[in-house]
Amino acid sequence: MSSKHTGSCLCGAVAFEINGEFDRFFLCHCSRCRKFSGTAHAANLFCFEGDMTWLSGEDRIKAYEVPDTRFMKNFCADCGSPLPRERGEGMIVPAGCLDTPVAIAPTAHIFFADRANWDEHLEAVEAFDQRPG
Repeated sequence: MSSKHTGSCLCGAVAFEINGEFDRFFLCHCSRCRKFSGTAHAANLFCFEGDMTWLSGEDRIKAYEVPDTRFMKNFCADCGSPLPRERGEGMIVPAGCLDTPVAIAPTAHIFFADRANWDEHLEAVEAFDQRPG
């Protein structure tokens, strides 16, 4: 059984469609993912058997690869939003770029020992439905 997902970047220049099931959902705390996302972790879905079609903006996609590593990120040249990328092992899809819900919940924190020193006990931090006044 296959599922269909659509996604886009923040400015809407790039849009895509994915046909396939997500196999894993990792929250990566490595320093490279933190730097690229600007957050505590990157939230990446992995699809080992599926296909992706760029619906628009394929010419707006830029790639960055850290030399001599496996670390690579695709992003929109206009707004900088992270975008899916295909590797030998399948697709890696930043969860935040999807416009459709996913059935899989995060399956693991990875590179957890590398997490930021302020990334602890966040469940105890006060939460608001909107930006506080």
